[in-house]
Amino acid sequence: MPLNAGDTGYGSVPAPRLSGSVGGSESAPLLIPEPEPETVKQWRPMSKQELEVAAGGPGWRKVRFYLVLLFWLAWVAMLATSIAIIVKSPRPVATPLKWWQKSLFYQLQPDMFMEAQTEGSGGINVLCEQLPYLRSLGIGALILEGLFNKEVSPLNLTVTGESLGTLTQIEHLLRESNKAGLKVVLDFCEVDLLGPQDVADEPSKPSETVQHALRFWLEQGVAGFSICDTDAAYSEKTLLVWRDVFKEFDSEEGERIVVVKQTRDVLPPLNNSSKINVTLVDLVMRSILPTSPHLLSAQEVADAIETHLQTTGDIWPSWTVGGKASHDLKKLLLVLMMTLPGSPTVQYDEEMDQTQDKEKMKRSAVALFTSLSHSRAREEALLYGSFTFLPFNTSSNSTLSSPTSPPILAFLRSWGCVHFLILLNVGPELHALDPAWASSLPEAGVYVTSTGMDRLGSTSLYTLELRPHEAIVIKLFEAGSYS
Repeated sequence: MPLNAGDTGYGSVPAPRLSGSVGGSESAPLLIPEPEPETVKQWRPMSKQELEVAAGGPGWRKVRFYLVLLFWLAWVAMLATSIAIIVKSPRPVATPLKWWQKSLFYQLQPDMFMEAQTEGSGGINVLCEQLPYLRSLGIGALILEGLFNKEVSPLNLTVTGESLGTLTQIEHLLRESNKAGLKVVLDFCEVDLLGPQDVADEPSKPSETVQHALRFWLEQGVAGFSICDTDAAYSEKTLLVWRDVFKEFDSEEGERIVVVKQTRDVLPPLNNSSKINVTLVDLVMRSILPTSPHLLSAQEVADAIETHLQTTGDIWPSWTVGGKASHDLKKLLLVLMMTLPGSPTVQYDEEMDQTQDKEKMKRSAVALFTSLSHSRAREEALLYGSFTFLPFNTSSNSTLSSPTSPPILAFLRSWGCVHFLILLNVGPELHALDPAWASSLPEAGVYVTSTGMDRLGSTSLYTLELRPHEAIVIKLFEAGSYS
């Protein structure tokens, strides 16, 4: 047997058996060709000269030129479009308001307040403790009434009534009010400010003693004084002298003011014969309801409201309720006062008293007051926006109401693109809005507040129904723009 028979080792393979041979075998070496070495390409960055040649070719140069041109054309087009939008869009410019134009006034008689709390001068301390609470409600200024007897002489204008405590305690009240951020206005309405020499010489000339009294209270931090349009102090010569006294204490944040309570249908004009460009009266306090010995009916209330909604004045107004109305209309009148142009003046109400028991009805009144005051403070349309009266025709009221029921009263407060719709249902019956009533108004809106404090979310004017004695404030928006 050959030595390598059956050997399958490395380097040989069994050879094919030759024909005719017996038992013979042959092996041959395996030839495997070696692969040729591949050429490795070395990648290297382009040099500066090569980049300049590639970028400076005729094709790239044209593309780059058109891209830059397209960019600047698009930029100029966007700039022109922005300028056109700014020019054509309404641009309301807000007139800077004085502190008394932005403030909410709270009319308070300290003697009545103290009778509801404690007897004697201890009530002053209770009132001082409530000052931060009143400020938290959104109240900005207090009008203190009844500090002086109506038959007091100008010589005694620095002496308060015995029921109100000592002068020192009143000064303490003024200091605590200023600490709480509350301005204080003293009421001189129906107080005789004429001295003996004034009656004999010239009734309209204020005495030096009155000027001394004004300076005394201004030094204590008083922000102004209120008088009636029937007082002798309501005259050009008197108020010009008052203005000279005010200049000694005026500052940018502490301007002193004169408030005139309008008791007549028309405010008597001041004969400014000297033609001096001086504002003699800053604030005119008007009553929404006329004075009446009996409760006004719903129709009388509606007529009085509609009359005021269609009347405008030159002097910045301050609205108060004034006459007597049903308790059911109390919240409606509050909503009206807080949404009319001007500075609302709210009278002392036990339902807002922090020391009283908080029943459900009182909590609702406080919540409504707070909602209205905070909305007025943050919404430009309610603070100084334009006013548009929206009259209702009898044909536009719902068939749910009787012909004798007062119609819905409505007005619009607008600032730029922001609109607030105020709806007042003075009558005792249900009212629904007619879609054809104000077709120019947006259909949808969102509730801001209501007398029942139970309306939330968005609403449609086409499906809105006002309950008896209900007032609603709605912020309007275009359909689909609110979520």
